[in-house]
Amino acid sequence: MLSDLAQALRLSRGLAHKADIAPVLQSLRQAPVSAIRVGDDCAAIPDGDGFLLLAIEGFLQEFVESEPHFAGWSGVMVNASDIAAMGGRAVAVVDAIWSRDHGQASPILAGLADAACTYGIPIVGGHTNTRARHSNLSVAILGRATTLLTSFDAKPGDCLVAAIDLRGTMRDPHPFWDASTGAPAERLRADLDVLPRIAEAGLAVAAKDISNAGVIGTAAMLLDCSRIGACIDVRSIPRPDHVEIGRWLGVFPSYGFLIAAGAANCETVIDMFHARGIAAAAVGVCDASRLLRITDGEAVETIWNFADRALLGVAA
Repeated sequence: MLSDLAQALRLSRGLAHKADIAPVLQSLRQAPVSAIRVGDDCAAIPDGDGFLLLAIEGFLQEFVESEPHFAGWSGVMVNASDIAAMGGRAVAVVDAIWSRDHGQASPILAGLADAACTYGIPIVGGHTNTRARHSNLSVAILGRATTLLTSFDAKPGDCLVAAIDLRGTMRDPHPFWDASTGAPAERLRADLDVLPRIAEAGLAVAAKDISNAGVIGTAAMLLDCSRIGACIDVRSIPRPDHVEIGRWLGVFPSYGFLIAAGAANCETVIDMFHARGIAAAAVGVCDASRLLRITDGEAVETIWNFADRALLGVAA
């Protein structure tokens, strides 16, 4: 039932993790004020005729220790997606790694190096400690954009497009859809380039990388930042046939984006992903309700009321 699905989404770990951002931002209110809005996939810093993009990802200790090579790979992969979600192209990454010894660090470093080669993003420095008690990893990335896609500029009437690469497999036991490892490097690079091409062509101004909050949780972040609402038809979300909808809505895909495009540009945006063999579909329409709702074509359930409670607490 849709009501059961909605309740599972409200109580999901991914959405809870995003709600944890609000008190952190509140604690930083006394930091120097910047014209750059905090809460996007990357910080966007005006630079000449474009923007420098800066982002960072940290990884849970249990993930780094159980999947060291994939953790290193993911450090580059997820950061590259964040840059693309902002309409940019990656320039370089740095990493900070902690391990008990070099032997424990080696597979993490190998994963970093393999992904850097595959995505064509140089590793230019970082921090290393091979005398720590546990394995930990954080990776930061620098990119550039000439035209931004942001989380703050979606507006009522925009079509919400979900684009997800379904040419992959579940990375059990983690809720991760891996369409990255083993894929051709040229294809992965060109697939990411769809996003800056959309931005530079003026086909959309708002987008977000689908994160560990899943499709619905990522939509919640986008809507919260833009101070709008939307109703998403869960039947329209691109999904592998063998993965049931409840599990799929909690998945973190290696390649997944939500794009808010004007109605006149919606089909063009979808066609750009289809041309790359990437599943894409219109999954909803933005509105002024300040509600995130889902539907199965019959019932409608509210997931979040942003007027009553902000998710991230970043919108002015």
